[in-house]
Amino acid sequence: MEKVLDKLREATENSRYHGRLFLVGGIVRDEFFGVPSDEDIDIVIEGDAAELANFLYEGGITTHKPVTYARFGTAMVTIDDRSVELVGARKESYDSSSRKPFTVPGTLEDDIYRRDFTINTLLENLHTGEILDLTGRGKQDIKDRIIRTPVDPAATFIDDPLRMLRAIRFSCRLGFNIEPITYTAIYTCSQRLSIVSHERIHDEFVKILLSPSPSTGLEMLRETGLLAEFAPELVSMYSVTENGLDNAWKHSLRTLESIPVQAGIILRLAALLNAIGKIELGKKKSDVGRERAKIAHQLLRRLKFSNSEMAQVEFLISMLPRIEEYHQQWTDTDVRTIIRDAGDRLTNLITLAEADGTLSDLEGFVRHIERVKSSLAGRRIASPLNGREIIDLLGIDSGPKIGEVKAYLEQQIIEGNLQPGDKTEAAKSILNKYRTK
Repeated sequence: MEKVLDKLREATENSRYHGRLFLVGGIVRDEFFGVPSDEDIDIVIEGDAAELANFLYEGGITTHKPVTYARFGTAMVTIDDRSVELVGARKESYDSSSRKPFTVPGTLEDDIYRRDFTINTLLENLHTGEILDLTGRGKQDIKDRIIRTPVDPAATFIDDPLRMLRAIRFSCRLGFNIEPITYTAIYTCSQRLSIVSHERIHDEFVKILLSPSPSTGLEMLRETGLLAEFAPELVSMYSVTENGLDNAWKHSLRTLESIPVQAGIILRLAALLNAIGKIELGKKKSDVGRERAKIAHQLLRRLKFSNSEMAQVEFLISMLPRIEEYHQQWTDTDVRTIIRDAGDRLTNLITLAEADGTLSDLEGFVRHIERVKSSLAGRRIASPLNGREIIDLLGIDSGPKIGEVKAYLEQQIIEGNLQPGDKTEAAKSILNKYRTK
């Protein structure tokens, strides 16, 4: 980041832009707060952002030709493969049906007061390093760890409802408190979130889930009514009792908090969603898992998660109830079936089970898994013979029979009658079973 800023300084030194460029937003906030920043580089200027972008391009420091957004008075340039947003100071007004503003040029003060929260309003002169706090609240609110809007919060959230999710995201990430009037306005304006696209909600939701305190953020989403706007399935968990002791919501939040952030979004989603849906008593564990996976699929699809992400989360949710049934009477065959079905997601499944805490003998299960895996010598439970080998051995045509034979060989491995990868014994086995048929 510093190399990019140095290039910007050098390129504009002693030019008409000298002293007129200001860093703004999260990068200044994080620097003032004393934490590493992964925020985008935003530069604001009283003037034309497109002209500044072309000046930088003609000076040879940008990698690509700039992209300009005339309606919003902004431009995007790329320096050393890092995106830099250039913003002309502006005033904004909004139509009630959209969060996209109409803009006109304005002063630095106009630009600051249109922003989301006081903690994001500090300006840092790119050339002198001087910090400007035009609201008079930015520095103190960062010191006091307070999130508040620079103007009336209801107006801020009605103009751009996504800011309500951002308030909660900043609270989770930074450990800041949302100022009471601002928090009340989120509750009052929560239904306004309906005009925000699910793609944008997805981005903020993921950042909340990957924050240091996801359960705090989710509880705020529920309390303010925001969660009901995009994930009513999660809200309904609050009224579902788990094991007669706790509701499914609280149980899921505890499970979520037990998954380290380094584990990633798939495990955190599975932790949150594995108890979703009111399931009738007396159902088989496998049926419970499948039903919960279906509910999770509907929610994840609505929030624009990728097909791969949905499939991974649904798989973990559907498999978890199966391993929760583990007890000492399980045979090696039972465990080999789990190893086969879980495949390379077995480690994630065990991590989820540990966080969920409903597997009574987790240590015994893990020991059993390791013992059986050791006997498999690191080989997958799969047919030792491929389709061509089966065709040649049995003298049959390609077709559904091949899948049947492969499934039979897999089952022989699961039952301990065949070692993984043993082509010789596999050939004998299928010749004995299928040649006479």
